[in-house]
Amino acid sequence: MSRSHTIAVLAGDGIGPEVMEQALLVLDTTAEKFGFSINQSAHLVGGAAIDATGSPLPPETVTACEKADAILFGSVGGPKWENLPPAQQPERGALLPLRKHFGLFANLRPGVCHPALTHASPVKNELIPNGFDVLCVRELTGGLYFGEPKLQEERDGETVVIDTMIYTKSEIERILHVAFKAAQGRDKRVCSVDKANVLQNSVLWRQTAEEVAKSYPDVELSHLYVDNAAMQLIRRAPDFDVLVTENLFGDILSDEMAMISGSLGMLPSASLGGQKDNGLYFGMYEPSGGSAPDIAGQGIANPVAQILSVAMLLRHSLGEEEAAKAIENAVENAISSGLRTGDIYTGSEQETKVNTAEMGAAILKAI
Repeated sequence: MSRSHTIAVLAGDGIGPEVMEQALLVLDTTAEKFGFSINQSAHLVGGAAIDATGSPLPPETVTACEKADAILFGSVGGPKWENLPPAQQPERGALLPLRKHFGLFANLRPGVCHPALTHASPVKNELIPNGFDVLCVRELTGGLYFGEPKLQEERDGETVVIDTMIYTKSEIERILHVAFKAAQGRDKRVCSVDKANVLQNSVLWRQTAEEVAKSYPDVELSHLYVDNAAMQLIRRAPDFDVLVTENLFGDILSDEMAMISGSLGMLPSASLGGQKDNGLYFGMYEPSGGSAPDIAGQGIANPVAQILSVAMLLRHSLGEEEAAKAIENAVENAISSGLRTGDIYTGSEQETKVNTAEMGAAILKAI
């Protein structure tokens, strides 16, 4: 094998380890079939890391990630660690530091409702007769979540809180380039979401989108205010291709997309850093859902999101496009054949209810 890649595996908590097991089986099988090798190493993160080391993100885990081509992340958190100080909790103490440390500024989150799963969507099926496939590109390291000053103080006898939304033009430009490049590999349409009728940030965002669009004459650019975008996603999701927006708006809209898709267990995500000379990105890849502690250890979790995260990793960080497509096609095959984990099972005669390992095995067979 001439091509060799290194990944850091951070399975985390709850259902993380059990869905990660299936994802790694798929990764190994795909690597063997398509002629490359994967050097993988497992490391602690989240609640599991707190229990073992006292820290949600041990230095050894960060070092391993630095040596890797990409991070395959599971899920973190659960009731066991909810009463810790906020900065020490699994989510805030692991995810945000990883994003900051590696400069993971672009979050790619697909919202896909397969034609065979339109019944699982809360949207009226006549509005999505053939399902939909929308990609939300969210700026991840700027805006209201990270702007300074951020404080709480007393003024004139009452408590005042301040959060600051700050963006530089270069930050806006780089996330727009990611969105336009993604659109070139899809249906060549970008909808930029802002609040330019109220926010100065959004005025600059819209102006910059128009400027960046000139470098992509093959891609159609449109604009929507965020409140209208939230409504239109429900009313006409199939009309969208790529959405691009800032941190807060993207956080909300990507969750809305997940909800109307029918199940978080089906949706992967990628958080990407700067583009390398070879056109690939260092990135962290994870399911869109959480650790689901209520079903952890029962072997019934849906592994599809974690498996599709592997496909995104292969595409964006390793350049193994053929292997990525094989995984996505295998998932589509398993779903089209009627296999359903509990989160997408309706009891229809055309469906077969399966557990975590059975869904993984069906995807492996299709590969």
